[in-house]
Amino acid sequence: MNLADPGRRPVKRALLSVYDKTGLVDFARGLADEGVELLSTGGTARALREAGLKVLDVSELTKYPELFDGRVKTLHPAIHGGLLARRANPQDMEHAEDNGIGLIDLVVVTLYPFEEVSRKPDVDIPTLIENIDIGGPSMLRSAAKNHEDVTVICDTRDYEDVLAEIREGGPLRMTRQQLAVKVFTRTAAYDGLIGQTLGRRFEGLDTISKEVTPPVLSLTLPRTQELRYGENPHQKAAVYGDLGALEVLHGKQLSYNNLLDVDAALSLNKAFAGEPEPVCAILKHTNPCGVAQGATPAEAFERAFACDTRSPFGGIVIWNRPVDLATAEAVHKPFMEILLAPSFDEEALALLKRKKDRRLVRFGSGAQPWFDFRMSSFFGGLLVQGHDRGDHTPGSYDCVTKRRPDSGEFVSLLFAWSVCRYVKSNAIVLAREGRTIGIGAGQMSRVDACEIAVHKARLEGHDLQGSVLASDAFFPFADSIEEAAKAGVKAIIQPGGSVRDAEVIEAADRLGMTMLFTGYRHFRH
Repeated sequence: MNLADPGRRPVKRALLSVYDKTGLVDFARGLADEGVELLSTGGTARALREAGLKVLDVSELTKYPELFDGRVKTLHPAIHGGLLARRANPQDMEHAEDNGIGLIDLVVVTLYPFEEVSRKPDVDIPTLIENIDIGGPSMLRSAAKNHEDVTVICDTRDYEDVLAEIREGGPLRMTRQQLAVKVFTRTAAYDGLIGQTLGRRFEGLDTISKEVTPPVLSLTLPRTQELRYGENPHQKAAVYGDLGALEVLHGKQLSYNNLLDVDAALSLNKAFAGEPEPVCAILKHTNPCGVAQGATPAEAFERAFACDTRSPFGGIVIWNRPVDLATAEAVHKPFMEILLAPSFDEEALALLKRKKDRRLVRFGSGAQPWFDFRMSSFFGGLLVQGHDRGDHTPGSYDCVTKRRPDSGEFVSLLFAWSVCRYVKSNAIVLAREGRTIGIGAGQMSRVDACEIAVHKARLEGHDLQGSVLASDAFFPFADSIEEAAKAGVKAIIQPGGSVRDAEVIEAADRLGMTMLFTGYRHFRH
């Protein structure tokens, strides 16, 4: 026992007040075996007594009963004085002695489950309010502030290590520092979530539905997974938050790049979640390289794959319908790294699991809830914006050309426009009959994107005559219109808004084309 180590602080008295009682009794028994006096409150004290442990109630120490249904029990000088008194400060020690304040060397608190309660879909405001812990964060912060003398635990996973150090003469300074940092991080996240949740729920304060950015952004995302690396092997990475309703049924842990692709796939899938027909999308580096409807999931895959047979190798495939054996047989031969679906039939799973490097992922209806905002780091902090929901109701589109689209063209235009918003800018999508036939993504000029989309369509032998084109932003010049018409495109959908709109419309009329303006741009950087 190394009692002489100046970095250690022996524990003679511990205060335990926990909501989560996991491992509590064993930890408290270990403390008692080391001669530590146990102070406690309410249900925690009851659980310890039922286990045969001797406990002093906080109310006996403070000489006050628990008040207001337990809302006030530890907010007292006898508690916080015992936590904040600096052992090396003679005046603090004199004040403690003069006022009969006993020192507390260890605090163990787990907070009311506000996070868990706030996730319940129908929770009311009074229930949220009752699950806001007051005394717990106060004790944690007092102990953490005085970590030079006091050890503080806010996570049941730390019990074993702390107890081991107590048996060696007391927790080390580094341990106390680490635990203090953990407390301040925990209480900041806890309060941030409360503010964010109540800001949504209080009438007149709902910034989220109005797409108004909050004056202070609070993130309450614990690190839940260490990743092998980031985009490249020399970059470290981790997951903060959780994977929602995703379940990996087969294959290795999803990597950083995998998760970016999965997010892009789930976003695109949202656009077709309510479609009456099966829809399949194939993505590579977050860009769709083929999207198609079909009578069956297998046909949807085959039509999507036919859009671009070169790019999908090692890509990601997502369906809005369960994967059956016929679909598994269609997708099995080409190597696709990740297959996502609402479910997989047993026979389909058995076949698809034959490739060990393939990931099979099932997603539920809540697999990608909208996070409050979209965020990206930049050199000064975070860029925050609302989601690109946009208006995609058919009545919101304005035909600006003399020729109007026929019913088939109109359906194809809507399909192309739905895909286009998920393609990196500059984005051009060519489509016909419920599938993409050429996609130009991430180009520095719109005419380049148009030429690439046409080139890819021709490379795969697609018939461009009578096809439609969607552009994520306006055409600054008529050159893309002329390029599309030359290829056989008959109808175009775009946001409009260029100073040269009249010139672009004139070119479309001259070439006998249809053009719809949507009023919404879909840049995706």
